[in-house]
Amino acid sequence: MNRTLASFLATALLAASTLLAPAADKKIVLVAGHPSHGPGEHEFRAGCLLLQKCLNGTPGIQAVVYTNGWPNEATAFEGAAAVFFYMDGGGGHPVASGDHLKVVGELAKKGVGIGCAHYAVEIPLKNGGSEFLNWIGGFYEDGFSVNPHWTADSHLAVNHPITRGVKQFKLQDEWYFNIHFREGMQGVTPILSATPSDEVRETRKSYAPVLAAKGREEVLLYAVENPNANRGFGFTGGHFHRNWGDENFRKLVLNGILWMAHVEVPAEGFASSVSPAELTQNLDPKGR
Repeated sequence: MNRTLASFLATALLAASTLLAPAADKKIVLVAGHPSHGPGEHEFRAGCLLLQKCLNGTPGIQAVVYTNGWPNEATAFEGAAAVFFYMDGGGGHPVASGDHLKVVGELAKKGVGIGCAHYAVEIPLKNGGSEFLNWIGGFYEDGFSVNPHWTADSHLAVNHPITRGVKQFKLQDEWYFNIHFREGMQGVTPILSATPSDEVRETRKSYAPVLAAKGREEVLLYAVENPNANRGFGFTGGHFHRNWGDENFRKLVLNGILWMAHVEVPAEGFASSVSPAELTQNLDPKGR
């Protein structure tokens, strides 16, 4: 065999092996907060481990979980396609500490998806508020948004990947509402909405804007797609760990995680199963 032919064959084999090589897994980072609240509530670690179990059953996905707040590993977010925060927020929000807003901002600029669930959507107006408006489209603002426990009869957006295969559901949770959104909801897509009863609104009598909006449908999960940057979403549910056992509640969030990681959401949504026994695993030791 002459050198020219040998060189040609070697090049062809290299090209073929490159085409046949499997694509690198999409890395999804799930960040769980410190133990919080009573048993069965704010089970951030157990919830993230359940989501990890579901995601890692899918070829092409590698989900990793970090617990007890902001990861200590400097390389935690390296190569991530999406980061999902499920933790206590407010004034002690780990994302608002140190240089973490800058770190997440750099990830978002690179197109890394940013998702926040339950208390993680709350961040101080003057220390992360503008960033959350940019990354996920809205945030819980103390003194403006409210957090009653109520049963939401879901209304789902149509023709959005996050709602694929999700059926209407009705669940009690600590559904936050009156979220501080971008001006005019610019670029924000309501994904899950529900209308709290007048009685639910009356539990927050000191919040005049909330009382004045009786009968208004409230947005409970919202998504944004930022041009030349990230996709993001905020989900206000997730207080009660038991709700991860509901197929539609779980599918909605799993679809959202896939979507923000730029993974095609199946036509029937992300299929997963969680047994009653699995719901009792990895719970924080909080006593009875």
